[in-house]
Parts: sequence; C-alpha cells; structure tokens
Amino acid sequence: MLTTVDLVPGLVTTRDAIAVTFGCGTFQGIEPAAEAGKVFVYSDPSAGEEYGYTFDGRAEDDEFGPLYLYTGAGAKGDQAPSGRNSSLLTAAQKEREVHLFVAHGRVPGSGAMQQRYIGQMVVDPIQPYDVRRSPGTDGVMRNVLVFRFRPAPGTAPAWTTADEQPKATKSTVEVTSPELAVPASVVLPTQSGAKVKKTEQHSTSETTADIPASKRKVLLREGELVTAFTECLTAAGHETHSFQITIAGEPGTLTPDLYDATEHVLYEAKGLTTRSNVRMAIGQLADYRRHIPESKTLRVAVLLPSAPTPDVQQLLTEQNIGLVYQTDDGFVGWPMA
Repeated sequence: MLTTVDLVPGLVTTRDAIAVTFGCGTFQGIEPAAEAGKVFVYSDPSAGEEYGYTFDGRAEDDEFGPLYLYTGAGAKGDQAPSGRNSSLLTAAQKEREVHLFVAHGRVPGSGAMQQRYIGQMVVDPIQPYDVRRSPGTDGVMRNVLVFRFRPAPGTAPAWTTADEQPKATKSTVEVTSPELAVPASVVLPTQSGAKVKKTEQHSTSETTADIPASKRKVLLREGELVTAFTECLTAAGHETHSFQITIAGEPGTLTPDLYDATEHVLYEAKGLTTRSNVRMAIGQLADYRRHIPESKTLRVAVLLPSAPTPDVQQLLTEQNIGLVYQTDDGFVGWPMA
C-alpha cells in the first residue's frame, strides 16, 4: 500500500508514491504537478553509459556554488525549450518548486526503480541550460538541453560523491554551432535573499541560487559580445562554429566560446576586461587548443567588450595571443594580422 510522501532530502521512495501524493505522472523524466505547485525531475546518469558518457550528475562547483546538470526531455532529434522542458524554464515564473530525484536501484522483489530525493532546486537564473551534442536513442547525434540546477535558497541537498557526473570513457571532439548558446532573452527571474557564497562542501545551507545582479550582467554581456562578433564574422563570409570537448577519465565537457573556421582562430570571450578575467581566458585557451584539430597552426585570441590596460595587452602579446575588443564602430584587432 502506498503512503504519502514527505519531501525530506535523503528520502528513498518511488515514482508511484510521488504521484499518489502530488498528482503527477510516473513515466517521464520531467513530471509537472500543477495543482501541487511543483515540478518533479528524475535523473538517471547510468542511462547514458551506453553512449560512452552522460551529462547528468553533480558537476564541479563554479563561482556561484554547487551545480547539478540534468539532460532535458526528448529521446531522439534536437531537443527544444518547449513541452516538458518548458516546465523547468517557467517554474519560477509560475511559482512552482523544482524537486530533484536520482535513480537508486530497484525495489526489492520488484522491477520498479527506487528514487532518492536530493532536494529542492532552482534553475540557474543566469544560464538555465547549455546546449550540448549527444546521441539519441537512435544513435544519431543531436542537440540536447542540459539544465543547470542550483540548490534552492536555505536548503541543504542530500547529494553524495555517488551523484557526481560519471567520467567519460573516451575522448571526443564534437563540432557545435555558436548559435546553440542560450539566447540572452532566456533569463529566469532571480530569487531574492541571501548572498551567494562559494564553498568546497557538497552540501551547504549558505549556498543559494541568489546570484548577484552584477554577475548576471557580466555573463549576459559576454553572451551578447559573442553574438555580435559572430554576426560580424558571418557578414564577412566567415564560417563559424565551436567545439564540445570530452576528455576520457574526466566528467563534463570543455566548451570554447567561438571558432572562426575560415581563419582557424579560436576565441575566448569575457564580459569584463580585468586582469583576472584575461588571465582566466589565457588559461582556458591554453587548455582548449591542445584538443582542437590542427592545433599546431591554430591561432587563439581573447574577445573583450573594451580595451584592457596597456600592460594586459602586453601580456597577451608576449603569450602570442590575439586581442579583439568591441567599440562603438565595431571590433578592433580584427581581421587578425
């Protein structure tokens, strides 16, 4: 007999029990429960193992704190931010809570899958999802939406090391399109409240999704910068795309900002011209270029919203890294010599 479910992080239950309690479906990875004001998300990282890697799982902390990645709905063909995926994108707007579960083995004596409750999440208000390349159930490569979850304000997720992203079994480099980036118009409302604090712990009550407005503006500026420069390159007849780099033995992917295939130049964009941002771009380019085809002849450059200080410019020159920055009249430093 099924009993009602109390959503306490660490709870092990079943989809049927959740459905009985909250009135949602039991078969899809994203199950809205409109009357209960909730959206239930069921993650099963092992489901992608047959393809060599999966995106689902506890990712490395970034500057905003803990992060869980979840591959959206759609088994074949390109996924779109509609249907069940839109349930996540509109959850904050509709004041619906997002609750994350992960597969936790079978019910003893039954074929039903158990579900372990991680906790309440919010979709990242700055970058709700990334677009990645992955095979569908038909084996054909397609675009998938990889949602970025943050712990809801004031919560302590019950995730463990077992929930970390699986490590890739092989190294791959997939070509992607720069236009696959999430458009700046897809921005969810931020939650109000506590300050974001980065932490090395995997469960923390002091980490929330309340990302400061200044950080939001910087990342949006970076996206707008890449879009504007891509349009500039396209208008000049250049072919552009990017790469999704998977490293054997490591979780996650590396994703450069923009590649000019016509000139064989890889760009890394930053929303600020500070020394620390440029230094970060230098390190990222040094890592990316090792995995790009014909890396020995590859040129790299930093893309900025304005000119950095003369000393930072000299730093880039000494590292043999190009500099392109935006002005009211277009872009300085391009075409590259």
